[in-house]
Amino acid sequence: MTVPDIFDEVDEDLRAERARKMLQRYGGVAVLAAVLLVVAVGGWEAWKWHAARENARVAQLFLTALDGAAGPPGDARRAAALQLAEVARDGNAGYRTLARLRAAALKADSGDAAAAQALWAQVAADSSADPLLRDAAVLQSVQHEIDSGDPAVLAGRLKPLVRPDNPWHGLAQEAQALLDLRQGHNDAARDTLKALGQDVTAPDGVRGRANGLLARIGG
Repeated sequence: MTVPDIFDEVDEDLRAERARKMLQRYGGVAVLAAVLLVVAVGGWEAWKWHAARENARVAQLFLTALDGAAGPPGDARRAAALQLAEVARDGNAGYRTLARLRAAALKADSGDAAAAQALWAQVAADSSADPLLRDAAVLQSVQHEIDSGDPAVLAGRLKPLVRPDNPWHGLAQEAQALLDLRQGHNDAARDTLKALGQDVTAPDGVRGRANGLLARIGG
């Protein structure tokens, strides 16, 4: 064995000794880290499985509630209201918003205007809700207060919705025209209805109602 070989062997022994000491000192930590990693991965997979199962449960509950809400007043609708409340509590942002909107419509149909308005207000103020659905909540709230709400307040809530770039602008302009008629602002109502009747981007039903109302008020 040559001298360089001896040095190499000694160096290798020293490295092995250092590795042995390091293992003695930090081996427990390494094992603990490995165990924690396995636990974390297992926990993540378990959470994903639970979340997927919960989403499926909420989705089925929502569909069941929609079926019950579509029926005549009675036990089915009352059960649907409870199911929608559960979805609003346990669902993600999308299901929570849809459940509140449908529950508000049920409350309005049953004559509980205050409860309906409270639900629409919750959706409108929910920053996690889709902006389109938030605007829908505002629009439905205004539509149900056209005959009784403060005209200035209602007009202020409609203002961002009547813009041409808002997807709800047709229905919002219709509500604005009705609000103007309620206050005796017939000229303003005619102008809005004329524009709405010629707006090809508005739904056919909205254009038809606009033209019909315009004919009734002498447009």
